[in-house]
Amino acid sequence: TELEQLAREYLDRLGYGDQPYLVFKHEDISRHHLHIVSVNVDENGRRLNHDFIHRRSKLITSGLEKKYGLHPADRRQHRTDNSLRRVDTSQGDVKRQVSNVAKAVMAGYKFQTMGEYRALLSLYNVTVEEAHGMVDGREYHGLVYFSLSPNNSSATDGAGNKTGNPFKASRIGKSVGYEAVQRRFEFSKGQIRDKRLAEITRKTVAAALARTYRREEFAALLKAKGVDVVFRHTEEGRIYGATFIDHRTGCVLNGSRLGKEFSANALQEHFTLPYAGTPPMPFTVMVDGQQPEDRPVVEHDGGYSSGLGLLGGDTSGAQAEEAAFERDLKRRRKKRRKGLGL
Repeated sequence: TELEQLAREYLDRLGYGDQPYLVFKHEDISRHHLHIVSVNVDENGRRLNHDFIHRRSKLITSGLEKKYGLHPADRRQHRTDNSLRRVDTSQGDVKRQVSNVAKAVMAGYKFQTMGEYRALLSLYNVTVEEAHGMVDGREYHGLVYFSLSPNNSSATDGAGNKTGNPFKASRIGKSVGYEAVQRRFEFSKGQIRDKRLAEITRKTVAAALARTYRREEFAALLKAKGVDVVFRHTEEGRIYGATFIDHRTGCVLNGSRLGKEFSANALQEHFTLPYAGTPPMPFTVMVDGQQPEDRPVVEHDGGYSSGLGLLGGDTSGAQAEEAAFERDLKRRRKKRRKGLGL
């Protein structure tokens, strides 16, 4: 009732008090708010005054906020603060929490596949699965949303049994149903392509990769820039998928969309310490046309050396090759000087 009175007072001050209108209350984020829909033509077909309407509207809402003790609506603050809450099953009314998350991310983010959509939902302890079947001889496609526990990124347990609270999309609303999600895929594809939004995320991810080889630090660096990363792992802990959620642009992008260097295999290699757990690679160096095993090898405290004294205890294969090359180069110079009579 109070919100209804607020809407009426707002319209009266704006000059729309005698107009038909609809008021929608939104609770998809922590800031509960109203949306008002009306028309700017009166019953006689005359246009209502909407000059400087945004400025006048801001003055009115600021006055109402002070009058009724409401939280100020500062858009700049909302851009940096992600007020969407994770689903917490201990708080009850799980269906409403899941519904709020699904509707909010559908309206505010761009994603092109079900996998990207699922990665986005997982940030808020929600996942989604596709449901297909036949009813009365007709094929149907649907979605089922599940709540997740904070420590579980799957709606099933180790035996494949469902563990989360399931909610059919039809119980939440058409705006998060199968057809709506498919339309969102197509819309997102065009937006990301036309506005070159992936390039913004790519630069941020590349900069973070250049600073660290540690996965946790990499995720922290991205988060500080407004980007979340969701890794998918095998049972052995190997990365087989990575999705980046850029809250600045509202884009959800699998690593492979950003480039080969951001794919799952590339990231797994980047975060693996070089040569960890692998034996040293053997090498063979030709010395005067003979294999090293043809030369006597002497073991001493510093390591190994050939009978020629070319290999010290810390000498690498590259150094041995370089020494052999220098000797060959000296022989060629001697032959050249001899041919010139020097």
